[in-house]
Amino acid sequence: MSGVSYTCGVEAVLDLLGGKWKILILYHLVGGRRRFSELKRLVGDVSEKMLSQQLKEMAVDGLVRRKDFRTIPPHVEYELTAFGKDFSSALQPICEWGSRNMEEITAISSARAIRNQ
Repeated sequence: MSGVSYTCGVEAVLDLLGGKWKILILYHLVGGRRRFSELKRLVGDVSEKMLSQQLKEMAVDGLVRRKDFRTIPPHVEYELTAFGKDFSSALQPICEWGSRNMEEITAISSARAIRNQ
């Protein structure tokens, strides 16, 4: 059996967190445990199916812990594992950079949208 081989750390991170929603989910779990419905509201334009899929993958990968209270109606909460917390601390500088440059990023995104019409 051959294992996966990465050429750099960025490649490893992209393999683990590829996709549009996982980093946003991590960001919103930094503040503590969240219910599924709360994550759905915070993350925004994600479908329930996609959010559920992404959370399941992140739980299998050891980034989040899922706690099912086995009640009716269903009550499920998600929180970061130590591995997820460690990764989320690496996101902090990227978040700060995005906040500092949000106006320029918005202008770039708007120009891209116009070009693609």
